[in-house]
Amino acid sequence: MTYGKVFEGLRAYCPQAWKDYTCHDFVKGLGDGSLPHEAFLTYLRQDYVFLIHFSRAWALAVTKAGNLEEMKAASAIVHGLIHEEMQLHVGICAEAGISLEELEKTVELPQNMLYTRYVLEAGYSGDFLDMMAALAPCVMGYGEIGSLLDQSATSKTYREWIDTYGCSEYQDLCAELGSLIDKAVITRLGENYQDTGRWQTLLQHFETATRLESNFWGMAFDAKDSA
Repeated sequence: MTYGKVFEGLRAYCPQAWKDYTCHDFVKGLGDGSLPHEAFLTYLRQDYVFLIHFSRAWALAVTKAGNLEEMKAASAIVHGLIHEEMQLHVGICAEAGISLEELEKTVELPQNMLYTRYVLEAGYSGDFLDMMAALAPCVMGYGEIGSLLDQSATSKTYREWIDTYGCSEYQDLCAELGSLIDKAVITRLGENYQDTGRWQTLLQHFETATRLESNFWGMAFDAKDSA
């Protein structure tokens, strides 16, 4: 499934960074079941905190939107993050004996803080396109990873996580967002958007966010949750 022409151009700009992110050892461990459970729980707790800030970023995208279609798409993602995706984390942590109260007391690690604040700053100081370039690696990257693991995973250990991002509903979300980003870029920058200076800024946002995603995976390996 394709996630849009603009996304393909952004991804092609930083192939090594994208590979480091989507083929990270953390991702491989999800697929073959070798990922230590403690590392997965550290990731989930940090990602719970991340999703709170990510929801705020998408809420900010509503105010940066240029039309009702963009506003609806951004607000729908906010709803999905708060009412669906975060509940996955709550459920899995509860099964591991981590209560919601404990989850909400999770101390945000530096790698997490660096990523979330970067995305929010892209929105505060930039426009809707800046936000989309900074937000896309997370949404589309998880879609690509989920699709890959859905077909190649050899273990059922992390199947619930894989199913969340590999399912047709999430894949449709990525495709719809990709189409929205295509329209947003062409409307604002024209058909020859790749020849503009703004495109270079968007490429840089995308690559930086992609590298921060890789750091997020590594965080779970390198540090225990201090909450």
